[in-house]
Amino acid sequence: MLKEKEEANLFPNHSFISESTEALEIKALYRIVKLIGSAVHLDTALSAILKVLHDTLRMERATLTLLDDEQERLTIRASYGLSIEEEQRGIYNLDEGIYGKVFRTGSPFIVPDINSEPLFLNRTGSRQMFSKTKLSFIGVPVLLKEKPVGVLSVDRLFGLETSLEEDVRFLTVLSTLISQFLDLNQAIRKDREKLVSENQSLKDRLHARHKKHYIIGQSKTMQEVFWSIERVAPSRASVLLLGESGTGKELAAQAIHEASPRRDKPFVKINCAALPENLLESELFGHKKGAFTGADGTREGRFELADKGTLFLDEIGEMPLGLQAKLLRVLQEQQFERLGSNRTIDVDVRIIAATNVSLEKAVQEGTFRNDLYYRLNVVPVVLPPLRKRKDDIPLLADFFLKSSNKRNDKQVRMTTEFLDLMTDYDWPGNVRELQNLMERLVILSTGDMLSVHDLPGYFLQPPTERLMQNRTESHLPPQMQGMQGQVPEQRTSENSPPRSLQELEREQVETALKRHGWVQARAARELGLTQRQIGYRIKKFNLQRPALY
Repeated sequence: MLKEKEEANLFPNHSFISESTEALEIKALYRIVKLIGSAVHLDTALSAILKVLHDTLRMERATLTLLDDEQERLTIRASYGLSIEEEQRGIYNLDEGIYGKVFRTGSPFIVPDINSEPLFLNRTGSRQMFSKTKLSFIGVPVLLKEKPVGVLSVDRLFGLETSLEEDVRFLTVLSTLISQFLDLNQAIRKDREKLVSENQSLKDRLHARHKKHYIIGQSKTMQEVFWSIERVAPSRASVLLLGESGTGKELAAQAIHEASPRRDKPFVKINCAALPENLLESELFGHKKGAFTGADGTREGRFELADKGTLFLDEIGEMPLGLQAKLLRVLQEQQFERLGSNRTIDVDVRIIAATNVSLEKAVQEGTFRNDLYYRLNVVPVVLPPLRKRKDDIPLLADFFLKSSNKRNDKQVRMTTEFLDLMTDYDWPGNVRELQNLMERLVILSTGDMLSVHDLPGYFLQPPTERLMQNRTESHLPPQMQGMQGQVPEQRTSENSPPRSLQELEREQVETALKRHGWVQARAARELGLTQRQIGYRIKKFNLQRPALY
């Protein structure tokens, strides 16, 4: 209703019951211009334009054919009144039929009666219902920069009131609008492709720069990490690296150092959780001869060794409170004294700290100084866990596989199913777990291909079972972790034999499938599996849906 009122205000002298051809054409152009002006999608806009021809000018059928990507044929890009199947049949060589004639000559072509025109191919087969009716056809070229790029055509039911010459004039104007719209769309697409290309080029440079530190990743989350490293590296600000164990915080610290003006100076690292308090203090600040029992000589600390360079403090959350005050002083004043000495030493050291615990919580609990936390947390960089960057798992697996092959003089490869299951796994140990697993599988491999059967059994377990097994295995010796075996004997009666893990696993999957009518997606949701994982299990246990009679 609002649309009709708006058009009535624009055309007050025309009745919408019996309008002149001129008024209808103006109304159609008005609607088309509005469509083009607000269009964000080319194909949607073109289809809507052709619909206007039918709704406003009562044209039975309209098509827009354009050159294909190879510039060899005309194909239907948009239509009104044609089905998808009919559109797909509308393919024309540049030298055949009416479309070819209009395209080659660059001039309109009128067929007063398509039944008597040998050039009319009716390749779409969309005019069967009009086979006994006199049907006219009009085709006009679509010119872009004076070169033909397509053909706009319509059908008209023959009538005395119909002026085909007026239709040609109107369609020529419309084809000009369409060509301008195509030109604009091409320009937008080129600009978008240029931006995408520039963005990808920048990503590639970032990736190449950090790949030498074994920071591998093209996922969105890792690109954000690379951007953060690039922005913070040139500054003198302290950086706090946050993330779970095994996410690559040390590698990120190395990358920040290498991208900074200090790259030619020392990069010194120390794990704050690896030493008791008295030894950690000596390691950080050094000591004078005789400072304590066993101090047989003067020794430089890590701060002196890192002068003009970078000091990486790993697991900073484990630093004792007493040392935290001394560290804060170095951060604020760039000065300290060795143990047993009164001589103040000036240093220029950039601090990068890392932790896998919540320092905010440690501050609340009184185990970490509030002022030190804010001094370290000038620029926080979060390293995402591997389960949040699954797109990078194939890249990482391939890199670790090639590295392990080189070390072990092997040529082991991965099957697609193996890589799919690796990608589905949630990797609680993050990149470190993936690296260690690939090394172990390559060493233990007896063939040249890693398959699903080479993976530890917990890869096929639901997340809850997997978590329980990981917790159990964490108490086992390293050489026993990840080994598959039988479930400890549990007898439901005196005569029942022990059941293996595979038997229990098979029964669990089969029961879930039966409960859900063998709908794999529902059974997978119940078991906490992906559809790919339950598919592997069905294949592994040769489970088949019983035949229906």
